[in-house]
Amino acid sequence: MKVHTQSVNFNADRKLIDFIQKRMDKLEQFYDKVIKTDVYLKVENTSEKQNKIFEARLSVPGDSLVVKKQCKTFEEGTDIAVASLERQLKKRKEKLRTYL
Repeated sequence: MKVHTQSVNFNADRKLIDFIQKRMDKLEQFYDKVIKTDVYLKVENTSEKQNKIFEARLSVPGDSLVVKKQCKTFEEGTDIAVASLERQLKKRKEKLRTYL
């Protein structure tokens, strides 16, 4: 699966991008028709500890799934977002099965 990663207000290192790619590739186990994924990493200038925003847009035929999470680290945000996308993909697959 192609994962396009954009970082806003900072430069993401290779280690983080590889981590995100590895986690997103696991989603293909649940739904194999994923076209591409756009990931946006943002850092807010606030005094809060949870100033990292992870946003993912997953393109599937006929629809796109969007998840936005705010956490302390991008790794934590990635894990939570992937779990949420996993649930959405399973739900979508079940819904498609009922029509077949």
